Amino acid sequence: MTRSFIATLPLILIACSADNATGQNTPTTAKPFKTATIADFDSPWAMTFLPDGRALVTEKAGAMILFDPKNGTKIPVAGIPAVDSAGQGALMDVVLSPNFAQDKAVYFSFSESRDGVKGVALAKGGFAQASDGTTKLDGVQVIFRASPYVDGNGHYSGRIAFSPDGKYLFFTNGERQKFDPAQDPKATLGKVLRLNLDGTPAAGNPLAAQGFHPAVWSYGHRNLLGIAFDADGRLWEQEMGPKGGDEVNLIKPGLNYGYPKVSNGSHYDGRDIPDHASGDGFEAPKVSWNPVISPGGLLYYSGNLFPAWKGSLFIGGLSSKALVRVKLDGDKASKADQWDMSARIREVEQGPDGALWLLEDGDDGSQGRLLKLTPAG
Repeated sequence: MTRSFIATLPLILIACSADNATGQNTPTTAKPFKTATIADFDSPWAMTFLPDGRALVTEKAGAMILFDPKNGTKIPVAGIPAVDSAGQGALMDVVLSPNFAQDKAVYFSFSESRDGVKGVALAKGGFAQASDGTTKLDGVQVIFRASPYVDGNGHYSGRIAFSPDGKYLFFTNGERQKFDPAQDPKATLGKVLRLNLDGTPAAGNPLAAQGFHPAVWSYGHRNLLGIAFDADGRLWEQEMGPKGGDEVNLIKPGLNYGYPKVSNGSHYDGRDIPDHASGDGFEAPKVSWNPVISPGGLLYYSGNLFPAWKGSLFIGGLSSKALVRVKLDGDKASKADQWDMSARIREVEQGPDGALWLLEDGDDGSQGRLLKLTPAG
């Protein structure tokens, strides 16, 4: 979809935009980092580092790649199910089990077609590499599927995060461009879900007793393309809103985040959506963007390589072709920096040494490059 982006603002707006809940991030011209191109992939979607410094990278069409940044070696990972990559479909997120050192489990999400309808699935398999270097995921199982599957190729979401105690898996299901399912208690669409590590709904989810699907943790979301826990265990989420309504939310159990009943944006056909308002019964975003950034990926930065940014959120900008930093202060968030990266950024990841790694998504002039950001000094 076409998203608008304003790269420059009058100085008076720039001066106040860092803490403006709906304005653009401060356009930051000087980059306090240097950028190295490490590799090129075919429309990559997500990545995660293994304990030995290698990385697993997913590509839109359905390939998972074992990549070694030290020498550039790429090894295909076998065992991935068939992916329906039409439209916004893809082999999506990839995250290691909290117990990876023991169980070698890799969790991943992907869009699939079943019986003429489509949805996002969550799967896991055991990482295995033979002596000849060939690599696969053993015993791959789909452990959860969004419900219902519907027609169309948009808003799958499919982001994965584990709770800090390693006991639960949080999984995002987009509303699939169908609007109303985000408020439907029986659907998982437009929701943040809390699951056990085997994919079953976790006991004690806050809305099960009210007749919601037992996996639902929060609802009223649109296209949830990033979730991350901060150092104090708070769960943050970003989602691509409608026209003029991208959001960062602090996710709390049982709350309704409003979509499509309220939003700081409007429908693409021009129809108005009521803005968030105090006392409306919906949880408002901590930060929203108008003009939009088209957020892709979400990272809570805990490294030491960029000490001034420790405790910040980083977001990739798709239509904005940007790297976006959001400052956190307890349960508050505010805009901080927005750097022009001249390519659509799909994913932001933290490397073992605290470097920032970015994946371009391979669309609109992007080459699908893997970039490494280190301090400029």
